[in-house]
Amino acid sequence: MTIETLYQQMLAAMGPRHWLQAGIPPAETPWEILWGGILVQNTNWRNVDYALANLKAATDFEPRQLLALTDTELTTLVKPAGFYTRKVPTLKALAAWCGQYDFDLTVMRALPAEQLRRELIALRGIGDETADYFSMYVFHQPTIIIDTYLRRLFGWLNQPLPSNYLKAQQLIMQAWHYDLTTAWEWHALIVDFGKQVKTTADFERSFLATQRLTLASQSLAN
Repeated sequence: MTIETLYQQMLAAMGPRHWLQAGIPPAETPWEILWGGILVQNTNWRNVDYALANLKAATDFEPRQLLALTDTELTTLVKPAGFYTRKVPTLKALAAWCGQYDFDLTVMRALPAEQLRRELIALRGIGDETADYFSMYVFHQPTIIIDTYLRRLFGWLNQPLPSNYLKAQQLIMQAWHYDLTTAWEWHALIVDFGKQVKTTADFERSFLATQRLTLASQSLAN
C-alpha cells in the first residue's frame, strides 16, 4: 500500500480526529498551542493541563504577559508539568522570538517554511519534532512530523524509517503529495492510532494487521 492508501484507510476506520480546533482547549489560542507544545515534553497531558490552567489565569496565554513574569513566577505556574528548569527558559525564548515579529501571527505565518523551521530550531529546547509541530499547528505550514508513533507504525507495516529525523521526513515527503489539511489530519490519526495500538499483539488485532507499506523512493532508507 502507498501512504495515500494508508491515510485513506485510517481516516475511514477512525474518522476525522478534530485535533486542535480553534477556540477549544488545548487550542483556545495559537499561543496555548505553543506553550503546551513546550510543557508536554517528557510528561503527560494531565500535568500539562494544570500548568496551562495556571498560565491562562496569570497571562491569558498572551506572550507579552508571559515575558513580563519573572523566572520565579513562571516556574511556579508551570511546575506541574515538571522539568521546569528546562521549560521556563524555552518558554521565555519562544515568547521573545515571537516578539521579534511584534507577536504578529500573520507575519510569522508568512515566513518561508525553511526560514521558520530554522529559526524555531535555533531556540533553546526546541528540536525537530517540536519545530515541525509548531510549523504546522500554529504557523500553518504543511509538514510531516516524525515521532515515536509514526516510527512504530511504519515498522509494523514493514517499512522502517531511517533513524535520522530529516532523512525519515524526506523519505515520506518524496513519496506523498499532501496539503495542510491532509498533513494536519495525518499526524492526528498517527498519534491516536499509536495511543490505542501499543504492542505488536495490538497491531495484529488492528484493521491494519495484514497491510504492508511501500514508499516510492527508497534512496534514503539506510
